[in-house]
Amino acid sequence: MLFPSLPETLRLARLNLPSGRLRMVLDTDTYNEVDDQFALAYALHAPERLKVEAIYAAPFHNNRSASPADGMEQSYEEILRLLEKMGRAESETVLKGATHYLEAARPVATAAVQDLIQRALSSPEDDPLYVVAIAAITNIATAILLEPRIIEKIVVVWLGGHALHWAHAREFNLQQDVAAAQVVFDSGVPLVLIPCGGVTTHLQTTVIELEHYLSGKNALCDYLVGIVKDYESNPYAWSKVIWDVATIAYLINPDWVPTHLVHSPILTDNITWSVDTGRHLIRYAYYLHRDPIFRDVFRRLSST
Repeated sequence: MLFPSLPETLRLARLNLPSGRLRMVLDTDTYNEVDDQFALAYALHAPERLKVEAIYAAPFHNNRSASPADGMEQSYEEILRLLEKMGRAESETVLKGATHYLEAARPVATAAVQDLIQRALSSPEDDPLYVVAIAAITNIATAILLEPRIIEKIVVVWLGGHALHWAHAREFNLQQDVAAAQVVFDSGVPLVLIPCGGVTTHLQTTVIELEHYLSGKNALCDYLVGIVKDYESNPYAWSKVIWDVATIAYLINPDWVPTHLVHSPILTDNITWSVDTGRHLIRYAYYLHRDPIFRDVFRRLSST
């Protein structure tokens, strides 16, 4: 499919974070794990920097769901539970996304996809919509396929794949819907890629640390601590990765998640990275500073 030819000067300008408040939507498979919950709460607790306009439930399939559709439905319900803990259930826009991966079906204009298209197209030229994705990127790829013009109005920040120097890219978010990931990498959309293995690997915490900084602070904090404790039956000398907060941390303070420009990788059908230096540029996170990120997460979540 042919996508709009975005001028490289505009793409590069969009890949530089502006000062001030950013408009964003969050695409999340919230019930898949326990770190999406932290990322959602973190975004909503940074109102001076982030205006969360909508939250989209994304599909997932693992031992916590019966199918991608079931994963999306359970994520939708988990989003509502979190918002209730924060007293925000009535004030946030939460929409259901894809029930099938792009590999398994033609693009479907779900409520989340339609909302993303409408918000993107109505965005002012100087105020793009930041699309923060912490799941299989099905909803975003579907929106791009149905309305390619949105690449001129959005910046995608995606936690997906592994570091580009790894032998493979078989990370949970990416490998669920390879076709969708290929659409995003090939489309020319302004993209900030935050890999998991090799980059966000050390963004992890422990039950003891969570209990010390969050337990007893409020209903949300107690819920977050509880789902982490329930995740592992034997937490002795155990730590839990909370990778998804990296996307929010990048938007709040990009110094915490250092990036540089690289050519958009080619994602092969074998789920490996390939290089073509003739391709457009994306912003790529190559490291993160764990301590200031968790310091900010704990401070914000425990503040109310």
